[in-house]
Amino acid sequence: MNRIETEHRDLFAIADLAKEFGITARAIRFYESKGLITPERVGATRVFRRRDRARLMLILRGKRLGFSLKDIAEYLSLYDAQSQHAQVNLLLAKVETRLARLERQQADLATTIAELREIRRLATDRLEPR
Repeated sequence: MNRIETEHRDLFAIADLAKEFGITARAIRFYESKGLITPERVGATRVFRRRDRARLMLILRGKRLGFSLKDIAEYLSLYDAQSQHAQVNLLLAKVETRLARLERQQADLATTIAELREIRRLATDRLEPR
């Protein structure tokens, strides 16, 4: 099924979403257990709607960008309230915090790499015959 067909569907099985997003059904059930998605039930079968699919896309994107499940849940709660202004402000604050943390990590990595290169150079110099 291509992307256009998928986006126009109304109902999805857990296996459909797992395959589409390259995750396990267990991961989807985990997000459900955390209250991040709330599929309907028909007997014992989970039935996901477009809204659930959209939320799952946001969850996976948030995880990929390094946000915690708590951050994602907070953002999704505003998504449900349809408070776009509050949602965008929260998103901006979370992005700024995440960027600052990643930039600090990048600087720390640059320092560590430079130190390791210097140690490698000193060790190599000691091994060379005089």
